[in-house]
Amino acid sequence: MRVFATIFAAGLGFLTLAAQTDLQAQGAGATHALVLHGDPKYGPDFSHFDYVNPDAPKGGDVILAAIGTYDSLNPYILRGVAAGGLSLTFDTLLTGSSDEAFAEYGLIAETISVAPDHRSVTFTLRPEARFHDGKPITAEDVVWTFDTLKTKGAPFFRAYYADVLKAEAQGPHTVRFSFGDIVNMELPLIIGQMPVLPKHFFADKEFDRGSLEPITGSGPYRVANSDPGRAITYERVADYWGKDLPVNRGRHNFGSIRFDYYRDATVGIEALKAGAYDFRQENNAKEWATAYDFPALQQGMVVKEEIEHSLPTGMQGFVMNTRKPIFQDPRVRQALNYGFDFEWSNETLFFGAYKRTESYFSNSELASSGLPTGEELAILERFRGKVPEQVFTSEYKAPTTDGSGNNRANLRTALELLQAAGWKVEKGRLVNAQGQPFEFEILLNSPAFERVALPYAKGLERLGIRASVRTVDTAQYQNRMDNYDFDMTVGLWGQSLSPGNEQRDFWGAAKGKEPGSRNLAGIDDPVVEQLIDLVIQAPDRDSLITRTKALDRVLLWGHYVVPHWHIQSFRVVYWNKFSHPEVTPKYALGFLDTWWVDPDKAEKVAAFRRSRN
Repeated sequence: MRVFATIFAAGLGFLTLAAQTDLQAQGAGATHALVLHGDPKYGPDFSHFDYVNPDAPKGGDVILAAIGTYDSLNPYILRGVAAGGLSLTFDTLLTGSSDEAFAEYGLIAETISVAPDHRSVTFTLRPEARFHDGKPITAEDVVWTFDTLKTKGAPFFRAYYADVLKAEAQGPHTVRFSFGDIVNMELPLIIGQMPVLPKHFFADKEFDRGSLEPITGSGPYRVANSDPGRAITYERVADYWGKDLPVNRGRHNFGSIRFDYYRDATVGIEALKAGAYDFRQENNAKEWATAYDFPALQQGMVVKEEIEHSLPTGMQGFVMNTRKPIFQDPRVRQALNYGFDFEWSNETLFFGAYKRTESYFSNSELASSGLPTGEELAILERFRGKVPEQVFTSEYKAPTTDGSGNNRANLRTALELLQAAGWKVEKGRLVNAQGQPFEFEILLNSPAFERVALPYAKGLERLGIRASVRTVDTAQYQNRMDNYDFDMTVGLWGQSLSPGNEQRDFWGAAKGKEPGSRNLAGIDDPVVEQLIDLVIQAPDRDSLITRTKALDRVLLWGHYVVPHWHIQSFRVVYWNKFSHPEVTPKYALGFLDTWWVDPDKAEKVAAFRRSRN
């Protein structure tokens, strides 16, 4: 997981026994990397990652598209909508490699020392590390960043750093983080992902108030120009302090990166075809199949490419807000699952491109399957009577249809579940014992999902349910999500190969009561809480897999979402001005990280565009 690369992503794991043994053998000795399992792929004297071109040319301008708007240049607080790409401006203590399940190597930190009892980790900072204003990055900045993110940052940080007790400077370039009593092997990695912010920049500012003043960063790019809600441009920092480090060689190749904002994806696609921007990752199967047959593609000026990956695909689905009384009965939630005809949607809307998602950890060894056995069964037996009996008796499978659009059998099952939950049909409407109708709103932030949500709502009408579909602008949507002011929406939980503390933010009861968490469903289940703790405290890889499967199984049988679909490749369309390494990273697309502008290709594209004007 690379949380700060995407601001809020998912998953960490644990130091393996091999890594622990190595560190213990050194006492509190320093190491160049932390790994989840086995040994790091890259030794202390490595020159560059295998998936980069260390001789990639630097320079060239890249224009990308973003949807919606932004009104803040602080991506670490709840208030406001942050601009895209801000993580490019901030360096972290450690940085991950994209061809290992999870490993972190020194960036701002030159070395890492994990205490033999695993109750603390100490980072020694590189003395040459600098902010963009030339001031050195110090241990005092690290401590200030940790304290500030935990007390004034977005709620995510309080969950993510919950087991980290304190940070202490032990000299100008040494900082020590102390942990709680419960051994949590992932904490050094969690802290390693932390960006380091400049204490001096905020000396006369309120951190938790949204601002359009660029924060002084330390990363490979800085904000060059900001036009709120319309565009933001980043320029490569020519004297970037870390440009020659092995972890950075061959990376951060573009001279400038601009994000132009569009009101919706349809407008964005037409802008790409017109040459208004350069690169698009397409997540809509219909658009992928039908929208890109245009002259520039046919003449080789635009490339349409699928790049396979090995990333876990996580869970996307229609998420039900169980804070609302209408969704508090799991039988009701299960019934709404039977109302969704995935097979019809996949064939009619998606050109058969997708697989149905049936796990919160899909496309990975962490996904539950079959019936629980062995250690997983032993774990779940502790909770028998507190979890649905199907956890022990049935493998979770999403309802299926023949794809014809005739969902009658599943709707009958749905009606039986609703009736068992106390609902009945009167005069064509589904009502409860008090005569209140079953009505709710599906809240969206993109018109692209309307073509999925509207047929779903139409199908629910046959049960007497009135589901309205409403699409709102980005700012309103974000505000309503932060305050859980919705009935149903589309939720997405990305996962890594090594889940950990972020699961608290996804499913923890305490986080679900705080504004801005990822617990959109409002899950408040003591069993889920205990399973999250077991995942976090897993002593080895096998235990992590087993415990995650148990958590997955309980979440699935809670019917908190109507699962959607996934695909195991990146679909990209781009003007043919780029090159990328022959070796692609297993766990990332790597566009902004490892691609470069090819001068010869770029000139041909520029000439083609000029010829059309």
